[in-house]
Amino acid sequence: MQILTILGFVLLVIGVVLIGVEMVLPGFGVPGISGTISLVVGILLASKNLEQAVAILVVVLVLLAIMLTCVIVVFHSKKVKSPIRLEEELGNKDGFLSAADLTYLIGKEGITTTDLRPTGKCDIEGVTFEVRSENAFIVKGKRIKVIRIQANALIVRES
Repeated sequence: MQILTILGFVLLVIGVVLIGVEMVLPGFGVPGISGTISLVVGILLASKNLEQAVAILVVVLVLLAIMLTCVIVVFHSKKVKSPIRLEEELGNKDGFLSAADLTYLIGKEGITTTDLRPTGKCDIEGVTFEVRSENAFIVKGKRIKVIRIQANALIVRES
């Protein structure tokens, strides 16, 4: 009976370490699943009754909360590069446009290069854009006009 209790505490330690690894690496993969299973089995083996199991569970949850807080604080500082957070800003020079950058297209006309069902592509002044028709199917080769921008999408209608 003593060996099962020791094995339970070993599984608890292994589970906490694996959950700690999962906190650092993004995604819910092998360390997270293995750590969760180790914690559950460890609690079951290390406790003699329900009260002991609840007490061990509370201690483990507090320990995991402290670990998570430490991980967040460490990765929030600029000294340590986080594998989760994107450090670079993506802007116009990288080819990313915001809705405000597209406002100059309102009122412009172009020609559809694909069918719009309701989304597709069109050519406006030699540049291909992803567009969405206002409410109708528009066939390839039709003239369209940009009427508004909604959620970074160009909304067009046949002109």
